[in-house]
Amino acid sequence: MHTTHKRVKLQQSLTQKFCQETTPNTFFNLLTSAELLPIVEDSLPEHRERCYPPTETLSMFLAQAMNADRSCQNIVNEAALTRAFYGMSPCSSNTGSYCKARRRLPASMVSGLVRHTGKHMAETAPMSWHWNGRPVRLIDGTTVELPDTDENKQAYPQTSKGSGCPLSRIVGIICLASGGLLNAAIGPFSGKGSGEQTLLRTMLDTFAAGDIVLGDAYYSTYFLLAELTTRHVDAVFEQYGARKRSVDFRKGEKLGKKDHLITYDKPKVKPHWMNQEDYDAAPKTLTVRELEVGHKVLVTTLLSPKIASKKSLKDLYQQRWHVELDLRNIKTTLGMETLSCKTPDMIEKEIWIYLLAHNLIRMTMAEAASISDVLPRQLSFKHSLQLWRIWRQQTGNLDDHESLSILLRLIIEKTVGQRPGRVEPRAIKRWRKSFPLLTKSRSEMRADIKKYGHPKKLK
Repeated sequence: MHTTHKRVKLQQSLTQKFCQETTPNTFFNLLTSAELLPIVEDSLPEHRERCYPPTETLSMFLAQAMNADRSCQNIVNEAALTRAFYGMSPCSSNTGSYCKARRRLPASMVSGLVRHTGKHMAETAPMSWHWNGRPVRLIDGTTVELPDTDENKQAYPQTSKGSGCPLSRIVGIICLASGGLLNAAIGPFSGKGSGEQTLLRTMLDTFAAGDIVLGDAYYSTYFLLAELTTRHVDAVFEQYGARKRSVDFRKGEKLGKKDHLITYDKPKVKPHWMNQEDYDAAPKTLTVRELEVGHKVLVTTLLSPKIASKKSLKDLYQQRWHVELDLRNIKTTLGMETLSCKTPDMIEKEIWIYLLAHNLIRMTMAEAASISDVLPRQLSFKHSLQLWRIWRQQTGNLDDHESLSILLRLIIEKTVGQRPGRVEPRAIKRWRKSFPLLTKSRSEMRADIKKYGHPKKLK
């Protein structure tokens, strides 16, 4: 049993390393495909003929972010050898030109490609992929750790004074049907304007009339529900703790067992993040539906039990778990948990690079699902990523319909299991190293070590 466990852990380790190693050519070929080339060309900045033009720089940046060795030197070495192997004019292995090319790359170009690919997948999704013919959007937030540089600490304050690394908060809007990321907002983890609600409100134009938004209890606020209702967008959220404890199904208009319509009054105190004009424009009352399903209390603007039954809403809300899996794929499978760039403007580009890589893989999965009798959500993201990498490195060509069909058939061979009501503990199993936290700057710690010696390990 112990040997089997060690073998499984080794296989998982090798698989993760394999997923995080790719080459610039794989992304360059995809970015210059017939599907993406027009939008790439439209977003190209003015540039001279250089060793690293914008499209090649973008491809190298994508490959660099997903490599186990994410250093600029590694990706430049690979580019230099690739050019030599294909008989092209050689380029220097110095990293200066590539680093300058990355800085010239507009963040708007990368974010625009993310939004374009996400929108394309959402618009081309068949009606059968939607919930009762209506598009469903998932919302959630996460954090990523940044290098501990002075520039990053100023733009992304540390969580506690003198210790820890800077953190960035990311809130994303994801299409439930295709898995494509439609939009994202990036901000600091703490400080004014850093909350998930504030970041989400900068992206409300992403939603279209008729959409349904799924989110956890953090989003079930009066003002967000009112804003979505004004935009003719419905919402299904879990009720947050304070209001959940005061839910009384004996009040309001009863629709069924632990299912009723209730009217909320506008909070008398304006939230600190909201301006007075928006507060005054919000309606004085809001009618919503509260229902208890599976030990959860949901709040929704889908008021009719004939159109949205209690069971269908329970099944729909269980789909919210997919956003947790999507964020895990981006952070763990693709490797975005800890970023590498040293300055805030490059940090923003690096985050968009990972989101673009996620959407490019999701586009392949959506295409595979469209030719089969499965949904994109039934396909494995890691399995698709592995196949795509191998296919591109061997003989893969987007214009070669025969080899492309082989790739798509292999992708749909592996489906993921259905795990309704899945619950996972937020705890770690591996022991952390017994070193104390770094609570001072490295220069101060070095001086202390020279004077007092190394501190003792924690027991």
